[in-house]
Amino acid sequence: MKCPNCDAELELKKRDGVDMEICPSCQGMWLSCQELTQLEDEVFDFGDDEKGSLMLGSEPTARNCPQCAKPMRGFQYRLYDLEMDFCEDQHGYWLEADEDKRVLERMKEEEKNLGRKVLAEDRWAAHLKYLRSGSFLDRIRDLATVAMDPKPKPAF
Repeated sequence: MKCPNCDAELELKKRDGVDMEICPSCQGMWLSCQELTQLEDEVFDFGDDEKGSLMLGSEPTARNCPQCAKPMRGFQYRLYDLEMDFCEDQHGYWLEADEDKRVLERMKEEEKNLGRKVLAEDRWAAHLKYLRSGSFLDRIRDLATVAMDPKPKPAF
């Protein structure tokens, strides 16, 4: 396969634990759909459903797919400030040099944010459970009864 940037022959190499085609000249990377998923999974442990949408829209680019030579389309990766190209026939994704590192950074950030969200939801659920507990409701009823009683009771 030829690099869509500089027409050099792509070489199969392992990077970030994933086999991918890399251009020896411009260091761009060609990843299949499965390889992009593997790259994300290197740092994201919550599953595909929690990753969010990969792309919401795309526009034509000047690059052609290294596999089928059809024009590719560009998109913002998961709505981050990271542009990628993809083959509409689902052959793969083109990443510029070191964009694999940015994908890993974004997925780490997403996992950290999701972890905080899960922790906050767990704490909120525990707090609601406490508020609904009989002992707490009993204390509220006791306070309301005391507040509504017109005759103060002796303190002794």
